[in-house]
Amino acid sequence: MTADIDVTADMDVPPTAPGRLPLIGHVVPLIKDRLEFVERLRTYGPIVRMSVGPKKVTVVNSHELIHEMLTSKSGSFSKGLLGEKLKLFGQSALPVAEGEPHLRRRRLLQPAFHRERISGYVNTMRETVEPSITGWREGELLDLKTEMGLMAQDVAMSVLCSFRAEQERARAILDAVDTVFTAAIWRTMVPVSSLERLPTRSNRRLKAARSLLRSEVADIIAERRAAPDAHDDLVTLLLEARDETGAPLPDNEILSEIIGLLAAGSETTGVMLAWLFHELGRDPELERRLHEEVDSVVGEGPITAEHVPQLSFTRRLVSETLRLHHAGWLVTRQATKPVRLGQVSLPAGEQVLWSPYALHRDPALYPDPLRFDPDRWLPERPQPPRGAFIPFGSGKRMCIGDAFAWTEGIVITAFIASRWRLRPVPGATVKPIGLLTVHPSDPRMVAETRQRAVARTAV
Repeated sequence: MTADIDVTADMDVPPTAPGRLPLIGHVVPLIKDRLEFVERLRTYGPIVRMSVGPKKVTVVNSHELIHEMLTSKSGSFSKGLLGEKLKLFGQSALPVAEGEPHLRRRRLLQPAFHRERISGYVNTMRETVEPSITGWREGELLDLKTEMGLMAQDVAMSVLCSFRAEQERARAILDAVDTVFTAAIWRTMVPVSSLERLPTRSNRRLKAARSLLRSEVADIIAERRAAPDAHDDLVTLLLEARDETGAPLPDNEILSEIIGLLAAGSETTGVMLAWLFHELGRDPELERRLHEEVDSVVGEGPITAEHVPQLSFTRRLVSETLRLHHAGWLVTRQATKPVRLGQVSLPAGEQVLWSPYALHRDPALYPDPLRFDPDRWLPERPQPPRGAFIPFGSGKRMCIGDAFAWTEGIVITAFIASRWRLRPVPGATVKPIGLLTVHPSDPRMVAETRQRAVARTAV
């Protein structure tokens, strides 16, 4: 703990991070360089307090206490301020639902995400992304955040909704998702409700984006109602579901659920893939190893579910990307009743914040934490302690689509590597930018066709 921290004599009160200004608190560093700020907060101890305007927020840095908060003491916390703002996607969607409604909805949706069923999604994943990947041209300058986001969105819509949007429509949906996510994070950092009601340009864009998303998903639901036996997917599951009284789910809840899952399934996976290929572009040796594994395991044919568990190096690349470039720099919780974490007692209503991005870069947990090293996940290497690597959360609120996302990341990575090398733009400087997710400041890369090597032993 550093000497310039405001430490009180009461052990129940956490220290306050330095740099707090009257009235606005820590808003300036939070807006100016939020990623550096949340990493710096880690140096002030396992729990520290900061201010957003007049509101005090408790920041949990310890992996043990984060794990405790998400598992054994999860019943004492709700999703918090960010969860409330993410209700812009829908009031009742699984990612923002609380308590018993969350548990019921999770049980309802779980069959669509069973691991056995996910194996059956691999062919659809491959067939969905193939037109995009084969449509790239030699020397084409690609915006990877957009390209990968569209692929991830297309996969989510194809697998979960049996729906394929034409390119212009898909881009409009992706832009709308970005608009809503951006509004949610800004409203979390600057929680002034009066600003949310003003007829500003950003609020008008948000209203239009939400309207577009609801309209697009309503069309999908209407098409499914017209042909109820045409598909066996998430939309069908929701339309056939009945609540505890035997009544069907209201259309508004079905809309919210589909919008929420499509949004969650596009942004984070797209950003992860953009970072993964950025790292490969910086390290030809890692790229070579990936190509060797894909050529050896998959060969000349299409990637199938049987190949996925054999692509061990590809999975380690995904793991290391989820560690070093975790999409989430800000996650919130709110104490719903008095609860104790470590030496700190939190009152009911206390806003709590933690950062997966900062946690995964903690030098106390990861040797040489800023180095992209997929081999740190080799089984013979020492592994991080429990709670130190949580790419999809933990406990009862762990992302329902974690196995889906792992499989999708491996399939898309291997498919691209089987046909392309993605080269850095000469002279480009890439830095992490923290909005709702942490994405690369310059996601452009150049597509270059590759020749398959003679199959060798797997990496």
